[in-house]
Amino acid sequence: MIRVLLIVLMLLPTSLWAVQPDEILADPVLEERARDISKGLRCPVCQNESIDESHANIARDLRLLVRDRLVEGDSDTEVVDFVVARYGEFVLLKPTFGGSNWLLWAAGPFMLLIALLIGFFYLRSRDTQRAPHEEALSTEEAARLREILRE
Repeated sequence: MIRVLLIVLMLLPTSLWAVQPDEILADPVLEERARDISKGLRCPVCQNESIDESHANIARDLRLLVRDRLVEGDSDTEVVDFVVARYGEFVLLKPTFGGSNWLLWAAGPFMLLIALLIGFFYLRSRDTQRAPHEEALSTEEAARLREILRE
């Protein structure tokens, strides 16, 4: 029975315990807002986890920062803007489309379009090329070929 319990506990996602009990706000509405904001911010250390899921020390600091800003009365966008101003747009799990990010958003489709055009023109030029001219066998080569085929 204990083995089964240990296996079940090992299979549970550990991100459930990322937020420490001392970080949780007394006001459930503010805590819910803090969780929503934390899910949209990337941990600078882990990079593919939100600060809500990360166990890194800086993620804890950012969670506390978010909660402090909410307690001070900031709106959700003000909190996110404050964190972005400090750490850059890298901390956003879903980056904005504005600013210089439009180049990053457009790079993928643009490169795909270029690749398709290159492939199209390559295949088109390959179809228009003539096959190399084949010369007929000389009489000596034809005689040699007949001799080889008889063997």
